[in-house]
Amino acid sequence: MMNYEVNDFETDVLERSHTLPVLVDFWADWCGPCRVLGPVLEKLAGESDGRWELAKLDTERFQSVAAEYGIRSIPNVKLFVDGKVQDEFVGALPEPKVAEWLSKALPSKHAGQLETALALLGEGKTVEAQELLDGILAADPGQAQAAVLLAQTYFSTDPQRAAETVKGLTAGEDGFELAEAIRTLVALFVRAEDAEALPTEPAKDLYLAAIGEARSNSFEAALTGFIDVIRKNRSYDNDGARKASLAIFKLLGDNHPTTKQFRPALSNALF
Repeated sequence: MMNYEVNDFETDVLERSHTLPVLVDFWADWCGPCRVLGPVLEKLAGESDGRWELAKLDTERFQSVAAEYGIRSIPNVKLFVDGKVQDEFVGALPEPKVAEWLSKALPSKHAGQLETALALLGEGKTVEAQELLDGILAADPGQAQAAVLLAQTYFSTDPQRAAETVKGLTAGEDGFELAEAIRTLVALFVRAEDAEALPTEPAKDLYLAAIGEARSNSFEAALTGFIDVIRKNRSYDNDGARKASLAIFKLLGDNHPTTKQFRPALSNALF
């Protein structure tokens, strides 16, 4: 069933969202903007290829549910995934804005494959992961996470291919900052291949060693080296060690243990 009126919130929304994302349109018959937004949501649901379902909840009938989820203004749209609100918006947005919001809010249809790829990489099965990621990108060229993961697999063997893999991610798109981090690191890898062009001073060997560790995905060792470079000469290679460290943090994410461990050390070295 693609679109339906909610009769039992627990069953129709919370339980159902463990199988498929459920977009709940909180509305009421007296609400003019609701009548504008409703057809937009129904149209997008019809074009979704079954990636999500639309459920319409009458706030007059389900006042306790509306109160529980803090509905103070309608239309209010909430996306439920695995029984919880994944994202939401309020008001009668135009169709392009709703479509853009959905593209960011919906879980990737390749989530299972991406998890498998991550597991394969964790097991050192790089070739198998590359084949899986290539397949995801063939089906969905804009899948940012797949592109970033695939690019990382080429760090040590083919830096130019790593940069090529994420070249389609541009400003404003999901994954752009990750792509920029990859491009920053790949530029360093290429620069290190012409080591004689780098300034000759005590920081040089540390810098080259840190770049080599980053190229091998040994990020803790790389960060240790880059921070040592900053302590010796922050401006070396146009502030390259700081830029590399920030790129690694972006690649790993703010909540990664390595980021949490080394970010304070970077701040101390800089200030």
